[in-house]
Amino acid sequence: MEESCRSHLSPWKDENGNYKWYGRFNQGVISLNLPQIGIIAKGDMDLFWKMLDQRLELCKEALLVRHNMLLGTLSDVSPIHWQHGAIARLKPGEKIDKLLNDGYSTLSLGYVGICELTYAMLGVSNTSKEGEEFALKVMNYMHDKCEEWKKETGLAFGLYGTPAENLIYRFCKLDKNRFGEIPNVTDKMYYTNSYHVHVCEEIDAFSKLKYEAKFHGISSGGCISYIEVPDMTRNLEAIESIINFMYHNIQYAEINTKPDICYSCGYTGEIKLDENLEWYCPSCGNRDQGEMQVMRRTCGYIGTNFWNKGRTAEIGDRVLHL
Repeated sequence: MEESCRSHLSPWKDENGNYKWYGRFNQGVISLNLPQIGIIAKGDMDLFWKMLDQRLELCKEALLVRHNMLLGTLSDVSPIHWQHGAIARLKPGEKIDKLLNDGYSTLSLGYVGICELTYAMLGVSNTSKEGEEFALKVMNYMHDKCEEWKKETGLAFGLYGTPAENLIYRFCKLDKNRFGEIPNVTDKMYYTNSYHVHVCEEIDAFSKLKYEAKFHGISSGGCISYIEVPDMTRNLEAIESIINFMYHNIQYAEINTKPDICYSCGYTGEIKLDENLEWYCPSCGNRDQGEMQVMRRTCGYIGTNFWNKGRTAEIGDRVLHL
């Protein structure tokens, strides 16, 4: 099983025609490195679409391997899930197969780096007119492939914006080692999550939400958008206006702030990052990670742990949207 901060289930009806959401789950995720295809294609659209087709077919095969591995699994492997109601109430010794077929549970095609893909192919941001058109075309193509696979197999494939807590670093590191440093593509230590605006790009909160909302209906297996804000305790009206905009304009979005604490001096606010990606208190200079709490949203969850170099660099590059 997979759990996620942004995974969406496809609609499913029982034998009585009633929609069911609880007790359903995701069988697994395979994530596609989109920037790598763009790097290899070097702006050649024919080559790009050919390679995308090939990679998508590999993803489909991998997801089917996952599905077939789960077939025949007995409920006894995890009674709390399969027998005692966390997911289902199957009998001891009963196979879970009926929960894997006919769209009851999902298989997710994940993707990373629409932003870097657009730079690799067109040399422009995914928020430009040309970049947006290309990004939407790629997204719609992947979504249509999932629909095609559904009809072909009877399984619930869905397009899913991978959280990629570690994968944005791993994919970029692999490509930088293989292809070298490419401006706006591999020159950072990370790729951008899913269809998101690059974290460095100067854009206001409402424009960012309006842009990313165009992708939510396409990424129907899972999506989320964020905006970064400073301390807003004295400007609650602005927060209210953002929440109202989210409610009326986008499927799923969250607001990020920086409520850090230095236990050494009692400072509350934003713990800073230096050029070596080391955290320090701007008040007393404390660098002991055991004496500070750094809270950042990564992949949908607000965590107080510390992250790999790529994710840390991404966190440090985030600009405010208000």
